[in-house]
Amino acid sequence: MTHHDFEIRQKKKWPWAVAALVLVVIAGIAWFTFAHQSRAVTFGSTLKVHFEPAMAGEARLIEYVAQHIAPDYGIKLEAAGLQDPVQADRAVAEGQYAATVYQHQWWLKQVVEANKFELTATQPLFQWAFGIYSDRYRSISDLPPGAVIVVPNDGANQGQALWLLQRIGLLTLDPSIEPRTARLRDIKDNPHQWVFKELDLLTMPRALNSVDAAIGYVSQFDAGKVPRDKGILFPPAPRTFASQLVIGTRWLSDDNIIRLKKAFADPRLQQWLKQTQDPLVKGVLVPVSAE
Repeated sequence: MTHHDFEIRQKKKWPWAVAALVLVVIAGIAWFTFAHQSRAVTFGSTLKVHFEPAMAGEARLIEYVAQHIAPDYGIKLEAAGLQDPVQADRAVAEGQYAATVYQHQWWLKQVVEANKFELTATQPLFQWAFGIYSDRYRSISDLPPGAVIVVPNDGANQGQALWLLQRIGLLTLDPSIEPRTARLRDIKDNPHQWVFKELDLLTMPRALNSVDAAIGYVSQFDAGKVPRDKGILFPPAPRTFASQLVIGTRWLSDDNIIRLKKAFADPRLQQWLKQTQDPLVKGVLVPVSAE
């Protein structure tokens, strides 16, 4: 009777053991397939380059390179818009896009650290015009004590806004931190007692009439139909915040990716940025500066 009970128990366990083994094998195959599919990607001569749809000037830049420069390097470019920047970076890291042009090194650092993407900034392409806008005042010196000022709510662009104010002597940041990554908590001295509020860059134009000033990208205020004459300060764009050609690290030595980098490094691009009259680019994307 004991032996019979033992045999019954073994028969009950056997199907579960087989099922568990099958699941382990399937999971292993799925992982192996996913890991090796992404590494097996190779790029042909037609390359998709990502831009952020809210930034129309980026699409124009890619289109200019596609029409006037890329053919000389034996490649074709397609501008691919995807609104979610983190998903765009994921797509580049996985080889769905050849590159992206939307981000500066400080934003890239923030995304890579949070998501562990394998991405490399290869070269600066342009610098975003950045400024302070106001519906109520005509110059930065007119802002009163206690003025309410909106700054970007993401770390990388908030750092740019606060560093801007420090560079022109309007506040002091904690000297122990990298000023280009500063957050509101890092303000050490605020002599005008300005009140800073955080807001998403894309919603700033709609909020401008309810605050004293807002700090952000010219392109976003343009997209929000805010006239340029509402800008009360447009400091020179610093090279450290230049948008980069960002590529998936594992494809840096791919032949067509090398051609892509050469196309965007062609001096005709910087010359076009200096001379273009395209309203989506002029005064929005500026040539890369020396410093």
